Amino acid sequence: MNTTLPTVLLKPGEADRIVAGHPWIYHSEILRLTAPVNDGELVQVKDHRQRLLGVGFFNSRSKINVRIIATDRVETDEKFFEERIRSALTIRQRHLPGATSFRVVNAESDFLSGLIVDKYEDVLVVQISALGMDQRKTQIVAALQKIFTPRAILERSDVSSRKFEGLQESNGVLVGELEGKVSVNLNGLKFETDIIGGHKTGMYLDQQANYEAVSKFAKGGQVLDCFSFLGGFGLHAARAGAAHVHLLDQSAEAIEASKRNAAANGLAEKCSFDTINVFDWLKENTAVKPHERVIPRFDLIILDPPSFTRNRASVPDALRGYKEIHLRALKLLKPGGTLATFCCSHHVNTELFQDSLLSAAFDTRHILRRVATYAQSPDHPIIPMIPETEYLKGFVFEKVR
Repeated sequence: MNTTLPTVLLKPGEADRIVAGHPWIYHSEILRLTAPVNDGELVQVKDHRQRLLGVGFFNSRSKINVRIIATDRVETDEKFFEERIRSALTIRQRHLPGATSFRVVNAESDFLSGLIVDKYEDVLVVQISALGMDQRKTQIVAALQKIFTPRAILERSDVSSRKFEGLQESNGVLVGELEGKVSVNLNGLKFETDIIGGHKTGMYLDQQANYEAVSKFAKGGQVLDCFSFLGGFGLHAARAGAAHVHLLDQSAEAIEASKRNAAANGLAEKCSFDTINVFDWLKENTAVKPHERVIPRFDLIILDPPSFTRNRASVPDALRGYKEIHLRALKLLKPGGTLATFCCSHHVNTELFQDSLLSAAFDTRHILRRVATYAQSPDHPIIPMIPETEYLKGFVFEKVR
């Protein structure tokens, strides 16, 4: 065990957040270093009174100078990563016992800042966004092979945040072989997924539990699935007994994949599809002449848009966007109908998001009854002391009148 690690001393008053469990230490919080440190190296962190707070990876090029990975001194070898990943896996097996595709490691949520690992059946996808993790890729991959013996391990480290760590994009097959798409099982439905070239690490796993939960409102109804991507919400609704599901997405590729997924699950006859900008579709379908009214057509409307905001500065624009889609969706929703709406931006909190819907309800003179509140699936754990781990929020409201 290395007990002579370089020490990062924090300024007075800067230790509380770290003691509470947040892993990031910013440059402005550091009093001094006791020795020169190479970027990516393991350092120990102490408060101004020399009390050990933990160890983490140092990077002078990043705004986040240190990412804490343990409260005690550890060796960041293959054994360390194996134990930490097995611990994360246990959480998934407890909370998503039947799942075969899920997020195994969710960075800060699993105390491995800068590392994401997604499992798509027998294929793993690794995404690394921090220098310290990048330098230990070999140990991480070896640990993953030992735990899962996967058919292939891919890297999809193409996130823009890598450049802030002094890293280039890095993509490709690290272990094994993979050609073509992977058939991913979510709640017993099959979704073909392009892991090599698809969005994110292939698809959105954070809605897995919500797909099933929202589908309970679909039975016998006319359903509109907006921003449908690969058909997650729409196909779950169709299987749950919806009379018909109409799926909207501006990506022709996503719509074609949704059609194939509908056919593969025996649900094609219940589904129709439009490749269109969802805002445009909603405008067209709520446009009326003076003294005319929109005729509500849907019993369940699902809104699951991509993030409207990448930073705090764009929050006002994002809220206008959410209000716009809520306003138009409410016009298309039958009295007694159900609206399921989601926001995946960390910068728009739950209260602001709900306010955007209630403001739309006020403007359209509707009263809503809230019947469910959702967060990200449990394979994306939320650590309240690390606010960045909580980003997905969702509501189900019934239109009372």
